[in-house]
Amino acid sequence: MTNSNNAEYEYIVVGSGAGGGTVAARLAERGKKVLVLEAGGDPKQLQGDNLAFPGEKRLPDDYDVPVFHPFSTENEAMRWDFFVRHYETESIQAQDPKYTPAEKGVLYPRAGCLGGCTAHNAMITVYPHNADWDEVADITGDASWKADNMRKYFELMENCEHRPKLRKLATWLGINPSRHGFKGWFQTEAALPLEALAKDKKLVLAILDSAVKAAGKLPSFFDRLKWQIQGLADPNDWRLVKDNAIGLHYPPLATTKGKRHSTRERLLEVQQKHPGNLTIELDALVTRVILDDNNRAVGVEYLKGAKLYKAHANPSNKPGELREAYAAKEVILSGGAYNTPQLLMLSGIGPKEELQKHGIAVKHHLPGIGANLQDRYEVGVTNRMNQDWEVLKGAKYSPGDPEYNDWLNGKGVYTTNGAVLAVIKRSVEERPLPDLFCFALLGNFRGYFPGYSKLIKDNLNYLTWAVLKAHTVNRAGEVRLVSADPRDRPYINFRYFEEGTDTTGQDLDSVVEGIKFVRSIAKPLFDQGILAEEVAPGKSVQTDEQLRDFVRYNAWGHHASCTCPIGADNDPMAVLDSQFRVRGIQGLRVVDASVFPRIPGFFIVSSIYMIGEKAADVILNASA
Repeated sequence: MTNSNNAEYEYIVVGSGAGGGTVAARLAERGKKVLVLEAGGDPKQLQGDNLAFPGEKRLPDDYDVPVFHPFSTENEAMRWDFFVRHYETESIQAQDPKYTPAEKGVLYPRAGCLGGCTAHNAMITVYPHNADWDEVADITGDASWKADNMRKYFELMENCEHRPKLRKLATWLGINPSRHGFKGWFQTEAALPLEALAKDKKLVLAILDSAVKAAGKLPSFFDRLKWQIQGLADPNDWRLVKDNAIGLHYPPLATTKGKRHSTRERLLEVQQKHPGNLTIELDALVTRVILDDNNRAVGVEYLKGAKLYKAHANPSNKPGELREAYAAKEVILSGGAYNTPQLLMLSGIGPKEELQKHGIAVKHHLPGIGANLQDRYEVGVTNRMNQDWEVLKGAKYSPGDPEYNDWLNGKGVYTTNGAVLAVIKRSVEERPLPDLFCFALLGNFRGYFPGYSKLIKDNLNYLTWAVLKAHTVNRAGEVRLVSADPRDRPYINFRYFEEGTDTTGQDLDSVVEGIKFVRSIAKPLFDQGILAEEVAPGKSVQTDEQLRDFVRYNAWGHHASCTCPIGADNDPMAVLDSQFRVRGIQGLRVVDASVFPRIPGFFIVSSIYMIGEKAADVILNASA
């Protein structure tokens, strides 16, 4: 195979995560011949040690069991370890207790396997705000990005199992005010905390009662939408999305009968149904997009071999076999916010100064590639309790323990991801959108560092409130090459807070307000003797400036995005047009977390699934 004229495939998709897996499966379902190239292997067939369980070969359980998701991020068989900088200034960066000096950065777990990061994420599925979609429509002038139209893609892909009465209403009468989907491939469930935590019912109700009082009276609409726990609402109901609803919610999960469901399952199912349309090649590290003399993408070059990328926990020292694959129609990049800009730059597409620095021939100057890197800010307010969680007594987070046996029957705490409930609120009342998502976790979680999951395994008497700040102002992060070697990890710097573009300190102050809020939830629990000690930030950290410092040095993120943004035709930093096409290059699109001009909503994965569906729609219409 030497060129696109005799290409075996119509489309090549690089990456099998939320974006790539979704677009590839939909194209294949619609009769297109698609090749998916994935740098990793199948997570349910790999074998590798786990940092929290040395010597244990824990896959596929680390993949399947929802509550095991922290351990999946530290399983060497599937993990890619990036070490990112939060600050350029070393003296500031070094104050982060999670900092790894030998790597000159803070651990940022990714998954190098079939399904991408959908194979190790926390499975939380929370719909973005409508304003996130409307902004893309306004920037580009493309009305198909309007929120009302984008909801159609969510309805198309979702199979909602956590609103059974609404399912019956939609099925029998065709009435669906919630605009949930009930026939799609993407199954969503609720983890039923009271049922899963039956042994701790009084404790959970105490936490709930305290959260209700701190959050204030909920809108009366919720009184007609009671769930398993009084007053917890569905964050993905269209009526609540339209109202930018605040208050107590349960976090829906991407699971099927209490087991993880990712793009791995989606791709394998479509391949089984349409074997002639979908080819999946694992252990294929794409190194370059092949461009013809007219700057048209006609294929890709890749290295065949396992564990070739140096982010792998145990990278191979073998060179890999150099191969090529060609596409008759298009190449679609879905490597994520780090690897897609890296691959574009390795292909000669990007800021010319950056390419020339590494001796890469400039095919097309696009200065926006790798810039605009964004993320949430997140911190953990961690409390030690006066007693262990009853439901975790005897739990070893391993196959064979009592809770694991319950999980095999589709019940118990292992069907959850560890989240009990969540509060959505505004950090400042005048904000147009809620920007804080505060959720209670069973465990000791303070962010990512090598071995972090051992804190969860070894501490069964902790309650952590994770404070997540959305709609961040800072857009100063960047991804840059460290060399022209496609196996090297790129340089990644988010430039937090004062080093970024948030000159007023809005992001920092919002996270501080989130800490104050979850402390107000915790106070009655201390008074009742349920909580014994605030471990982090700790009782000595009280003033606003002390809290700001805590956030500065302890915050982290895990929703990297926006490094190849869609933008207006007259914006020199816009990498893509509204149809995901790379500007200046024919036959090349990007469909992953990097496409957003601003990071959407609270948890980005649902937005990426949706753009995967939208991209497939755009591509199919273009080829019709």
